[in-house]
Amino acid sequence: MSSNPALRLTYKVHKWLGLFSGFFLLIYGLSGSILVYKDSLEDFFYQKEIKPEGQKQSLDTIYKKITQLYPNLDGLAWVNPFGNATKPYRFRLYLNDARLVSYDLGALDINQYTGEIIRHGRGDDLEVGWVEWLFQLHFSLHLGMPGAALTAIFGLTMLISILTGLIVYRKKILKVLTFKIKIRNQNWRILSSDLHRVVGVWAMVFNIIIFFTGFWMNIFAFEKETWEKETIPTPKNTLARVSFDKLYAQACQIRPEMQAEYVYFPTQPERKFSIRGILSGQNELLAGGNSIVFDAQTGKILKIATFENLSFPDKLEALMFPLHVGNFGGHFLKIIYIIIGLTPGLLSITGFLLWWRRKSKPSFL
Repeated sequence: MSSNPALRLTYKVHKWLGLFSGFFLLIYGLSGSILVYKDSLEDFFYQKEIKPEGQKQSLDTIYKKITQLYPNLDGLAWVNPFGNATKPYRFRLYLNDARLVSYDLGALDINQYTGEIIRHGRGDDLEVGWVEWLFQLHFSLHLGMPGAALTAIFGLTMLISILTGLIVYRKKILKVLTFKIKIRNQNWRILSSDLHRVVGVWAMVFNIIIFFTGFWMNIFAFEKETWEKETIPTPKNTLARVSFDKLYAQACQIRPEMQAEYVYFPTQPERKFSIRGILSGQNELLAGGNSIVFDAQTGKILKIATFENLSFPDKLEALMFPLHVGNFGGHFLKIIYIIIGLTPGLLSITGFLLWWRRKSKPSFL
């Protein structure tokens, strides 16, 4: 064991944070790796092919149909406006059952030609399938606001664990990166030690990005106002006075080079109609910074934003989601995210084995 008190303390912090969060890292890692292909899985398991027959129903008609079915919505969002003609429109529902321990998201698929609602319901009780259920498990552990706060906390513990691990293994980092340290498999003790060291070093940059962005996106769970709002039932819908079809067409005229990827329909008077999307020739990483926002009651344009023109804090905010989910590249990048997503679970297992070994024979790496 090292005689350096600071190093001994660093090692203890690294060890106990890993043991404390290890089981949850398995959950986050496995679910996150699966959710890299969330949209594709939704399409494969739940989206039926539809026949393009006749004219598409207007956005206003679809909006009224959904708000009649759900008269107390916080809002709804069209999440596949870029889809092809044989795929139904998919909407995300923002709900509120006034319970802190449930996270109120739902999904709805609708045939845009006939108006038939194909599936709908909450995502936390398997009403709309296991993919949405897994999605909510990933960011809230199905514990609502407390679960979202826990997820943020585990993001922080993992970041601290990575930083303390860098200190503990500081003399090994360069050797690992230059392939001077190989993984030996003489026995489970040596194998777990080498795996923990090598995997931890190679995955550290990606894991710092993933866990910091995960923490940042759930930081709202520490806001008192957010908790208070969750306990107040959502009022009845206040429908927009301006045609969404007209606003959407106007947005397309303003930014013809933008392909819409997310369209938010307000159902409460303080919310705004907004469109986000990717500009022609732009990397998907930057798409979250492009938006057009309208007042749904007057039709007034409130904001036209492009990533390049955002303030530095807003640029960082726009980068958080794509950096976390890896949706800004092709299949190669997604595979990297899947592999990296599995490393926290592997590190938690190997870390546990190292701790178990040292229970009977203390030593320092």
